[in-house]
Amino acid sequence: MIRVVVVDDQELMRVGFRMVLGAQADIDVVGEAGDGAQAIELAERLRPDVVLMDVRMPVLDGVEATKRIVAAGTARVLVMTTFDLDEYVYAALQGGASGFLLKDTQPDHLVSALRAVASGDAVVSPSVTRRLLDRFVGTGSGPMRDTAELDVLTDREREVLVLIAKGMSNLEIAEALFLSEATVKTHVGRILAKLELRDRVQAVVLAYETGLARPGLA
Repeated sequence: MIRVVVVDDQELMRVGFRMVLGAQADIDVVGEAGDGAQAIELAERLRPDVVLMDVRMPVLDGVEATKRIVAAGTARVLVMTTFDLDEYVYAALQGGASGFLLKDTQPDHLVSALRAVASGDAVVSPSVTRRLLDRFVGTGSGPMRDTAELDVLTDREREVLVLIAKGMSNLEIAEALFLSEATVKTHVGRILAKLELRDRVQAVVLAYETGLARPGLA
């Protein structure tokens, strides 16, 4: 059973999420919060698998709440956003969020994303990720990182990282590089371990911030 805490300052949104998620046999909404401070308290007390986090909220916003929850190791965080909140999402990803969804996402996509995050994976939407990085890394307004960080990677691992940054799944990467999916999974694991990254979301951000991948390229 996947235990979820829903965080949104609009009660109507919380009711909607609860209805969608509560209809799933393997998902249990164990708590709700209307601001980031409540989210931190519930995450600490309930230890859910996933916190579904809004970003703009009173008392404490979702970005800071995400950072604190991830740092405490109490839950993984899936951020809900709209296009006009891009800067908040980028900050949340840097703070350790396991991905993000648009608030108008289809119910089945929300459910599959929650399951993915609960299983330890990350939710990376290629189109939205590229928009974020194009705006904040490509324009130079986002923090850039030393390319020397990538020196620990082999040439093949660099290739795989570039494709991860494009939002490709392990299967898609395997087909592009003529490798088995198991081999790609091994490469991904080594990349995350060598670069001390938690998941694919952080790998995407790092690839763009070091310039290994460039915004605007398909």
